[in-house]
Amino acid sequence: MLKILKSNLKKSWWAIIIIFVLLCAQAMADLNLPDFTSKIVNIGIQQKGIENSSPEVITKQTMDKVLLLTKEDNFILENYQVFSKDNISEKEYNKYIKNYPNIEQKESFVIKNINNDETQAKLNIEIGKALMLANMLDNEKTVEVLKQQVVPYLSNMPGVDETQKNQYIQAIQNSENNDIFAIIANIPEEQLNLILDMVNKKYSEMPDSIIEQTAITSVQKEYEVLGVDLNKKQNNYILISGLQMLSVAMISMISAILITLLSARTAAILGKSLREKVFKKVLSFSSNEYRKFGSSSLITRNTNDIQQIQNLIPMLFRVVIYAPIVGIGAFLKVLANSENSMAWIIGVAILAIVFIIGSLFVLAMPKFKKLQDLIDKLNMVSREILTGIPVIRAFNKEKYEEDKFDSANTELTNTNIFVNRTMSFMMPLLMFIMNSISLLIIWAGAENVDKGVMQVGTVMTFMQYTLQIVISFLFISILSIILPRASVSAKRINEVLETETLVKDSKNLKFFDKNKKGLVEFKKVSFKYPDADSEVLTDIDFVAKPGEITAIIGSTGSGKSTVVNLLPRFYDVTGGEILVDGVNIKDVAQKDLRDIIGFVPQKGMLFSGTIESNIKYSDENMSDEKMLQAAKIAQAEEFINTKTDKYKSEISQGGNNVSGGQKQRLSIARAIAKDPEIFIFDDSFSALDFKTDLKLRNALEEVTQNKTVIIVAQRISTIMNANQIIVLDEGKIVGKGTHEQLLKNNEVYKQIALSQLSKEELDS
Repeated sequence: MLKILKSNLKKSWWAIIIIFVLLCAQAMADLNLPDFTSKIVNIGIQQKGIENSSPEVITKQTMDKVLLLTKEDNFILENYQVFSKDNISEKEYNKYIKNYPNIEQKESFVIKNINNDETQAKLNIEIGKALMLANMLDNEKTVEVLKQQVVPYLSNMPGVDETQKNQYIQAIQNSENNDIFAIIANIPEEQLNLILDMVNKKYSEMPDSIIEQTAITSVQKEYEVLGVDLNKKQNNYILISGLQMLSVAMISMISAILITLLSARTAAILGKSLREKVFKKVLSFSSNEYRKFGSSSLITRNTNDIQQIQNLIPMLFRVVIYAPIVGIGAFLKVLANSENSMAWIIGVAILAIVFIIGSLFVLAMPKFKKLQDLIDKLNMVSREILTGIPVIRAFNKEKYEEDKFDSANTELTNTNIFVNRTMSFMMPLLMFIMNSISLLIIWAGAENVDKGVMQVGTVMTFMQYTLQIVISFLFISILSIILPRASVSAKRINEVLETETLVKDSKNLKFFDKNKKGLVEFKKVSFKYPDADSEVLTDIDFVAKPGEITAIIGSTGSGKSTVVNLLPRFYDVTGGEILVDGVNIKDVAQKDLRDIIGFVPQKGMLFSGTIESNIKYSDENMSDEKMLQAAKIAQAEEFINTKTDKYKSEISQGGNNVSGGQKQRLSIARAIAKDPEIFIFDDSFSALDFKTDLKLRNALEEVTQNKTVIIVAQRISTIMNANQIIVLDEGKIVGKGTHEQLLKNNEVYKQIALSQLSKEELDS
């Protein structure tokens, strides 16, 4: 799989880089969306748009209380300054007047610009603690309790001067308007620090977010005193945060759309590249490789298998890049939140998902490997039946072939059903896990909110991050469905691409000898099919000269077609050598060799198109005069002119809309139009009637006067006038000579001749 992707994605490297960048952008946007939800709920709704427990503006009266109730008074004063025109710029002064209408009427402090997050966090906690304590103390009941408990405590305090002790008690009892802070101000610093230490110890057990959230109430009161419209502030915060959230969502959406487009384009280019490579590789195959794979399998590999890989690419980008970023990012975001006590829920979700995916994968994987082979089998049966329909009907075997097709189809169907049923459990189970995890988060989160440990927005954020982690694994699960089939397909495609062809061009190519143009020499040639035990041809030795007709005849299975198939190197000889134009055919380029050969196969093969395109197959720029001459010589002109569109008449795939004889004549016309040095007719006249056969051979004599003609024939009448007849029997030459010579001297030839013609016809 990796080998195929690595070698075929090079053309789309720029698209892959853009996809990578966009996936990172989408992942970062998706990871930031839950934070906006948390801000809108926690800050926008619950805190009325107030972000920090350290107020932007604080009155001197409140600041005195804060400084009284904290030991970090110096730190707080370092980060605040008195509000006056002398301390801040005119622009900032006017901004404060606009945002805090009563600020000029109150002696106030404004916060300085803080660029350090740690400083801001510490300031929030210290002021938050002080404001929270001040809020608890600032009521009449607290004053009465303090008088009732502190006065007796001070009266019995040992080691304190009586005069000083009486002064403390009198100050507390005489506090104006029961001002608790006046009472606290009269407590000795040493004792006050002890009290504050005790309070800070209590606060240390409380989450920072709860301290800040509680202190926000005091900040709201402070802002109301300063004339701030909290409803307007809340609405503005929610609106701005919502717009920011929408912008981030738009980035995610646009990235997703572009990723989809680029992924589809990349996958299409990959598919195109693979199809081209497989097709070119198949074209370079010798007949042996075709036999090894079979046409049905090669078609499946170049269509269905490549489609499986093409479907994998868009998902692969998401799983390899997007899913890890989102999954790991969300997990780190959850762990980074110190308030979370629900991280164990993520562990439960991941374990459940891995268990389900693993179980289904183990069950379905063997069937995925089998599917592609079953598709091959179904294609093979279908092609065989469709090709052999006339024979099937002639022998009334429709029911038998239907059963054969039904067997292959049922096996493929059952395997598909098993795989689909198995994988169909995945989505419902994963959705069940997702919904169960949501309920678990709500249950655990509600308990934490009730205890004051977490805020509602934090629970919602945790839920979103958890679902992002689950969805990342969901992507992986979907990949687990596509990957096995794609992996099997990739292996099958590699088998084709990595197959070494037995017929190769030599590294040191030679050129034909122009002085021996058209000369064909078989020198002690032997041949054995790669999967055969014995030789098909043995010691074949003859010369075919230009201007002469060399005929090859023999009984069925004697090796006639094999001899002529060796000449254009459909196979390579296993012994001896074949020379064309004085050069061993293994030493010249296959293209150059086949350029000088006009080959008419035993079974006429036409291509979909027109009569014209088939005759001009060797050269689409061929003149019409040459095409017409070739058709005339091949005796095809007669039936072509009877058609309405003549040479523009359509030819269906395989030439199924013309008769066998017409197909054969068009095949011969195609070879004649090529005007090669060597003509090979592999039993090409068998579909012609005797009259047409005779007329065609007579016409051929005019155009083949300086050409080498090799004819494989079954009919004696076709080759009687040949300059040289080669008689084959069981792969060996048993006779060589003219018709007359062989009738006298060769018993094999004589028996073949007598089986077709009477003694009188032969003597004449």
